Amino acid sequence: MKESDIWMIGDIQGCCDSFNALINHPEIAEGPNAQFWLAGDLVNRGPQSLHTLRRLMTMDDKTVVLLGNHDLHLLAVAAGVRAPNKNDTLHEILTAPDAGDIIDWVRHRKLAHFEHDHLLVHAGVLPKWTVKKTLSLANEVQEQLRSKQWQKAIHKMYGNEPVQWKEQHKGGKRLRVIVNALTRLRMCTDKGHMALSTKSSPIQRHEGLMPWFDVPGRATADTTVVFGHWSTLGLTIRPDLVCLDTGCVWGGRLTAVRLRDKKVVQVACHQIMDPLHTH
Repeated sequence: MKESDIWMIGDIQGCCDSFNALINHPEIAEGPNAQFWLAGDLVNRGPQSLHTLRRLMTMDDKTVVLLGNHDLHLLAVAAGVRAPNKNDTLHEILTAPDAGDIIDWVRHRKLAHFEHDHLLVHAGVLPKWTVKKTLSLANEVQEQLRSKQWQKAIHKMYGNEPVQWKEQHKGGKRLRVIVNALTRLRMCTDKGHMALSTKSSPIQRHEGLMPWFDVPGRATADTTVVFGHWSTLGLTIRPDLVCLDTGCVWGGRLTAVRLRDKKVVQVACHQIMDPLHTH
């Protein structure tokens, strides 16, 4: 992909009308060679999860699509590993006549992508991980999700422990740390231990905790890390990071940021979910 043509887009969460409005925005649609990086959480909570996936499946030649925690939840429900939550909007996917093809497409998406000195993940990167390590660990999970035994991998994926990375982790422990960091991480201790229950804005002080990207000595500090997942943080653009999640499904906006110059294009979204619900 040419750097000048890439637009990075935050959490869609089943708001397909907003996604279509964004990629057809005059400032984006004018570029016939526009390419799109999607930071994950493609589905769930919004009203058009099935439409969103079908739309993206027609755009494979124009997109890099990552998996977020909601997309993994879809796979877990499809695999019979997790029960649907009361606020899920996944039923029409699971009962679609082409559900098998859709689930196969989802489980073949990435968990991390690196290009033009930008590292794209859904949520975060543990402070000790270099770009190379992040991509390698993401690939370990990707290979399991793409295998014939993918349901077994999903079964091992859920749980909040361990909270720190150790190279000697194997099996479910290794899988959980990788998945939790890449798709759920927001806050860490100063030693890089994950605090997965914390979802609020970093403006609200949490004793002993800080945003993962502010942990001293972060190995990816010289790379621009692009992520979504944190609507209470909102649009944040620094030389070392871009947060894209501006809470579309919660009545906020859907955001695209052009990679080469960080130009921002947004579309308004009507509120779908009660913002008091956890997300």
